[in-house]
Amino acid sequence: MKTVPSLAGYKAVSRIYNALMTGLVLTLVTRKGEDAAAQFVLGHFRRQHLEKFLPGLKKLGLDGLPDAVACAQYHYFSNALGGVKTEYMPESDRKAWVRYPPPRWIWQGASICAVPAKVNEAMLHGWHGHNGVSLGNPRLGFVCTGQTVEGAPGLEGYYYDYGREISESERVRFAPDERAPDFDAAKAPKLDSASWPEERLKKVERAYAMEYVRSLVPTMLSLFGPEETRAHLGRAARLIGMQFYDETAELLGIAPGEARSFAAYLAAMAAAQGEQVEIAEEGNEVIIRQSGWRLMDGIEPHADAFDAWNRLWEGALAVHNRNLKLITARDDEGIVWRVTS
Repeated sequence: MKTVPSLAGYKAVSRIYNALMTGLVLTLVTRKGEDAAAQFVLGHFRRQHLEKFLPGLKKLGLDGLPDAVACAQYHYFSNALGGVKTEYMPESDRKAWVRYPPPRWIWQGASICAVPAKVNEAMLHGWHGHNGVSLGNPRLGFVCTGQTVEGAPGLEGYYYDYGREISESERVRFAPDERAPDFDAAKAPKLDSASWPEERLKKVERAYAMEYVRSLVPTMLSLFGPEETRAHLGRAARLIGMQFYDETAELLGIAPGEARSFAAYLAAMAAAQGEQVEIAEEGNEVIIRQSGWRLMDGIEPHADAFDAWNRLWEGALAVHNRNLKLITARDDEGIVWRVTS
């Protein structure tokens, strides 16, 4: 039986992958220290920046704008499409503000209380401070005027063209005494997405969260190696799977207990990620077969990284029914999960 994606599935995937990113950062903070967590966050966002920024700028039709304005609008639009609360306030062709009011998407819920400023700043160094480099504009930098993790009512700052070539240390500067102007939604630019149907918007929001996972896996491998990736990402994934099973299962209308219902849960989560998945039964086992692994298309993660990611579903099953087992096999054709007693 083939499983098809649903709006609820898109939402469930977005929630669990958003939580996985947050959970991994907190795992690194508590298990390896804030320096390692900051190193990961910088590497993660730099990887995303190099893959997404210039193509995204062109796709959004912003590549003809002054650089400071284009950068601020890019963050405003791209994050809003992903379900992130964002504001944009231009001052001139050389100065344009972007602001992320609470609640912060990346540090969801009470987790924001445990995020060190250094870790949050690494995101700015990884992405915002590199925009001028990618654009070939050595005059462009980002000035951060407030951080939510430090108690400010939002992460905010502005892109600024200094009119002179700036040093590497000036690519991100901190000026907490400055304050962003008020946001006027009526004057804010609009994209065609304002008229998109709900399904398309939910798919974009889901894809936004999936991109975090596509980036965090190779970043962990390159920085810390397979063994530590398995340990730290695996720990975070199992905890997130357990912690978010109830919420995601409720979204999907799944009742806990039976092997069949967990197979339906796992298949629905896979289908919502764009995977081709089918369910079958063999004796006392319920089998979920997935063709390929679309989430990691173009990326070949180490087997330890796959096992770490798979602990999401092991954690979810532990809450669904702790007496059931999830037996997993992966090859060039895809993934096979067996739910059995």
